Amino acid sequence: MKYLDTINDFLNKILIILGGIAVMALMLLATGNVVLRIFSMPYRGAYEIVSFLGAVVIAFALGFTQKSKSNIVVDILTEKFSKKLQAVIDKIADLIIMIFFGIACWQIYVWGIKICESREVSETLKIPFYPFVFAVAIGFAMLSFTAFVDFLKKLFREEE
Repeated sequence: MKYLDTINDFLNKILIILGGIAVMALMLLATGNVVLRIFSMPYRGAYEIVSFLGAVVIAFALGFTQKSKSNIVVDILTEKFSKKLQAVIDKIADLIIMIFFGIACWQIYVWGIKICESREVSETLKIPFYPFVFAVAIGFAMLSFTAFVDFLKKLFREEE
């Protein structure tokens, strides 16, 4: 269990660092584009790149957000339940997250393969965008893996 948790921490840290780099690139590009618009010289295709980087930023933050429990939790109903029932609901929620986002990862990956095979490119810059689709699939895979690790930790903690 500790081994899986260490792998999860390591992979989430890598993705959050890469996401941070993508945020910096996105901010520099957007700011530079705004400044250059003043002089009537905006970047061509800035909107495309900002969109691609935004998708990467959000996807790469998913696993870290799940791990650090920084996501929004609405527990108005469940806070009235017993601690034991809350623990069961938490485990079920982790399983649902793992399965749902695992399926989402798989389908996004399949879509990325189709885009790669069709050689589809972005409209303005004509760059292939399947790598960004695969990056989003990686983000969803990390979210699913993190939910799996959380589920196992909760499962084995209760049995001890």
